Amino acid sequence: MGRWRTVLAWALVAPFLMWTVLRLSGIDAGFRWIQLVSFTPYVAGAAFAVPVAALLLRRRVPAVAGLAVAVVLGGLVLPRLLEEGQPEAKGPVLRVLSANIRFGLTPPDRLLGLARELRADVLSVQELPPGTRQKLEEKGILDLFPHTANGTHDTTLYSRHPFQARVAPAGAVRAVLDVPGSAQRTEFMAVHTCAPLHPGLGRCWRAAQAELPAATPEGELRILAGDFNATLDHASLRGLLSTGYRDAAEVRGAGLHATWPTAGWSTPGIVIDHVFADRRIAVLDYSVHDLPGSDHRAVYAELRLP
Repeated sequence: MGRWRTVLAWALVAPFLMWTVLRLSGIDAGFRWIQLVSFTPYVAGAAFAVPVAALLLRRRVPAVAGLAVAVVLGGLVLPRLLEEGQPEAKGPVLRVLSANIRFGLTPPDRLLGLARELRADVLSVQELPPGTRQKLEEKGILDLFPHTANGTHDTTLYSRHPFQARVAPAGAVRAVLDVPGSAQRTEFMAVHTCAPLHPGLGRCWRAAQAELPAATPEGELRILAGDFNATLDHASLRGLLSTGYRDAAEVRGAGLHATWPTAGWSTPGIVIDHVFADRRIAVLDYSVHDLPGSDHRAVYAELRLP
């Protein structure tokens, strides 16, 4: 009986230990792991039940091992709930809104109303088909955002401020904003990368993640906003952040506010929509907002430039 208790206790610890090792490995290994690692916050929460179960089985060593694994996983997730310090930015405010509207299923009035309510300066829209773009123009989006550029895969950038477009990767729009009162050039990129929905898209997902531009903390400012189809538990996104970005949600302690999928889906919510800002930029506010008809929530960040 004692032997089977030991086997059972270690059987409980083993999957969480394997998960932790893979998560700490620094690689996005295999198609299924690309999908599964997104759910690390849920696994971290469940991990704390393992040492309790091992103690109930009267197996101390597995209990200690399980507790260590739970603490490591918790340490990876907990910082997303804690606000970070801010740089002393004293420049103009830039309000950024990003919305994946699921191929136009979000009513144009809702998107426009949200942009007006939040007084957005820059709007990154993903899955915006030409027909819906025309409806938005008929309803006056160009009065709010007179400057616009379309990218591939139905990604569009709208801006109150003039900009100069740049060459962008597939699914993105890239431009240098002319922000009044700013002493530095600010590049903005509307992002929409490949989604790892099936094994055939694994290579596309990796290529799209690799094409996201690194920060230039010694040069011009850079802001990325959109549907990254990746979470902070993906090595590719952590590597991107390490170049000099900060995730607006994490800075404001809202790093676990799920953006996809919305209510009614069987999949637990994860955070794949982001606003990444140069570390010299202060994040004054961050929030997520429902988009009727879409399987994503919109993300909003109020930024102050240096």
